[in-house]
Amino acid sequence: MTVSSARLKVSSHSKKRFVIALKYDGENDYRYLVATDLTWRTQDIIQAYTLRWLIEVFFEDWKLYEGWGREAKQLDEEGSSRGLILSLLFDHCLLLHPEQIARIESKLPAYTVGSLQRKSQMDVLLEFITSLLEFPDPGDKLKLDVQVF
Repeated sequence: MTVSSARLKVSSHSKKRFVIALKYDGENDYRYLVATDLTWRTQDIIQAYTLRWLIEVFFEDWKLYEGWGREAKQLDEEGSSRGLILSLLFDHCLLLHPEQIARIESKLPAYTVGSLQRKSQMDVLLEFITSLLEFPDPGDKLKLDVQVF
């Protein structure tokens, strides 16, 4: 990786900024990072930047799988705080998921909420199919189960 940095006056900001140019091996163009805190070292900013993608994945996962991208059922602050509390409780439960615990103990990256939800949904579907296939006539059993609903 090629790195170059300087504290420069950025005309469009009318202020001095910490500008870092990065180019990874095999890339033709530089990418630029602009920091407002001039006291940081170049290395610290680059290391913090690597965490940005973890945050982006978290926000995307949160919006897609925990309802933050959808219309709230309750309005105002009370509605948003209830959704947040439920969301955090759900996240806490998924931290206790056996596969999540195994990954954490193995020092592997944790699963996202969305990936654990999809896995849990698939586990339930496979369990249903397995139990259905244990009956002598799965088609009749399926028809009976559907009529119950």
